[in-house]
Amino acid sequence: MLKRFLSIALVLVSLIGQAQVLKPVKWDFSVKEISDTEAELILKANIEKGWHLYSQDIPPDGPIPTTFKFNASKYFELVGKVTEPKPIEEFDNMFGMTIKYFSSSASFKQKIKLKSKGEFNVNGEVEFMVCDDEKCLPPEIVEFSLVLNKGKTGNNQKPETTKDTVGTGSVIPQMDTVNKVDSAAITTLQTPADGKCHPKTFRGASVETKEEFSYWGFMLLAFLAGLAALLTPCVFPMIPMTVTFFLKTAESRSIAIRNGVLYGLSIIGIYTLAGTLVSVLIGPEFANWLSTHWLPNILFFFIFMVFAASFLGMFEITLPSSWVNAMDAKADKGGIAGLLFMAFTLVLVSFSCTGPIVGGILVESARGEFFKPMLGMFAFSLAFALPFSLFAIFPNWLSNLPKSGGWLNSVKVTLGFLELALGLKFLSIADQTYHWGILDREVNIALWIVIFTLLGLYFLGKIKTPHDSPMPHVSVPRIMLALVTFSFVVYLIPGMFGAPLKALSGYLPPQATHDFDLVHKIEVATGNENKTCGEPLHGDILHLPHNLNGYFDYEQGMACAKELGKPVFIDFTGHGCVNCREMEANVWSDPAVLKMLREDFVVIALYVDDKTELPESQWYTSKYDGKKKKTIGAQNADFQICSFDNNAQPYYITLDHKGELLHTPTAYNLNVSDFVKFLNDAKEEFKKGR
Repeated sequence: MLKRFLSIALVLVSLIGQAQVLKPVKWDFSVKEISDTEAELILKANIEKGWHLYSQDIPPDGPIPTTFKFNASKYFELVGKVTEPKPIEEFDNMFGMTIKYFSSSASFKQKIKLKSKGEFNVNGEVEFMVCDDEKCLPPEIVEFSLVLNKGKTGNNQKPETTKDTVGTGSVIPQMDTVNKVDSAAITTLQTPADGKCHPKTFRGASVETKEEFSYWGFMLLAFLAGLAALLTPCVFPMIPMTVTFFLKTAESRSIAIRNGVLYGLSIIGIYTLAGTLVSVLIGPEFANWLSTHWLPNILFFFIFMVFAASFLGMFEITLPSSWVNAMDAKADKGGIAGLLFMAFTLVLVSFSCTGPIVGGILVESARGEFFKPMLGMFAFSLAFALPFSLFAIFPNWLSNLPKSGGWLNSVKVTLGFLELALGLKFLSIADQTYHWGILDREVNIALWIVIFTLLGLYFLGKIKTPHDSPMPHVSVPRIMLALVTFSFVVYLIPGMFGAPLKALSGYLPPQATHDFDLVHKIEVATGNENKTCGEPLHGDILHLPHNLNGYFDYEQGMACAKELGKPVFIDFTGHGCVNCREMEANVWSDPAVLKMLREDFVVIALYVDDKTELPESQWYTSKYDGKKKKTIGAQNADFQICSFDNNAQPYYITLDHKGELLHTPTAYNLNVSDFVKFLNDAKEEFKKGR
């Protein structure tokens, strides 16, 4: 186990030391037909000078061996195991053992017995690891597909629907999932109706749901995602909590720096470990549960309201005396327990918003990959932790300033008002996913108008809290803050009558929950509405933005598209999806986009987080994770993962009446021209096919 750990460590070191993508092994796959009933698959590795590809026969504590897996088929069977040329065998100082490897090239061969005289494919994958004298690269998997009896007739090949993972040279049943294929390839699209993968051809574009990023590229994207997560409404309110905690724990500059560094490392460690373990042990749906289920969201809402009341001066939050004594004891030894507690609190609370962002990383783990999600979570948490480490260090610079009254109390009160406003996001998510009808859009806007009006009056000294110092006059900074606050209130007021308020689209409930929408009434009066084929299923609880008419069930939407002769636009979305609301407010609202969605497409919105339970007759057990799917959201999420190997929202695809993909799927992108091109290209492809 120690040597295995060292091999993993070598991989990580190699990643840090490499600034470019290395591909030292290129594979060539071919077939040699021996007779009418026998053939030989040739799997050749071309290895760059200085690199070693390892044999299939490697000691357990050594590097990753080369392994081959073949998808099961009734048209052939394997004869024996994969053979390999004679390897070089010598002592390897890096791993401290004698290892077999290849240099320059190596041809692996697998004999098969043919059971059909017609054309069919042999599909599979090879997993391998390469090293040079100084470093190793992470294990890599390369898929292959070989054509047997090319051009001959005699069978109609159909894919199997189960999956197993067994050892070298063995057969694994084929699972219908969307892999990277060219425009002429055929794959399957799962429908959420029964949990099975039904054959539906894709044409006109490449399906690249699993992009082949380098590890460095993947880490860069994860790092940028971590920076983006800092802008989510769940994270902002954690800043005053961090400042308050470290104001009380920092005694000197050195202690503040030490605490800040340990705090950041704790956040990174918790995110990396928890995210990877959760994805492996629980699966990618846990992130969806945490960000949409009523229990964590109501808990977070309550926590934010309590902290807001405390900052406004209603009470001081203090731990039980026994806890305080224990924390003091820990503080004398470094205060590690308190730092870990704060780090864990930050990760837990912020995960409600960051969960969807790291969803793609969690799916990587759920598919069995290890290095990629681990490095991704590390990069994500590194970006996420940096500002909070600085906030943990910064309070020490304020240690000589008053801790109550004065400007610092004004900061706390201001943050209290902000927490009141931002904390409504948690209640809103629970309200939308369970259709309680408590916090519709106009109610949320009304609360914000009141909250920020009170904040503006506070800046002007018209409202005072228990710990405020006497204020004989209003300072210029306070006047400027009041000006900004009241301007924001004026901006909010039109939203009460249906104005889109694009700048706040990610923080407010969707437009469809607005009861008194003048924009909608004008569209109805002028007849500017898109036509559909009838009342949509779940239309009483689910809605489309901008008063679009559409469907919330895949089969019903496809049937309408055939009737109207239009292509299909599928929107994988969610009640708690901030990026979905931003796309709808900033991109869908563009006149050109909205016109095409109304006139040229049948829109199907598939909510992946809706908790509405379906009749028992519609339940099914997923082929992806083996779990029973009972709700609208669970079935739609399973549909997206199984069919497109993707669980992030928003996610947009276009199909024709046969279920063929018209264009490469697209996701979050606020560039309107890109989205217009995406829709136009799909329209043109549909016209060609029709």
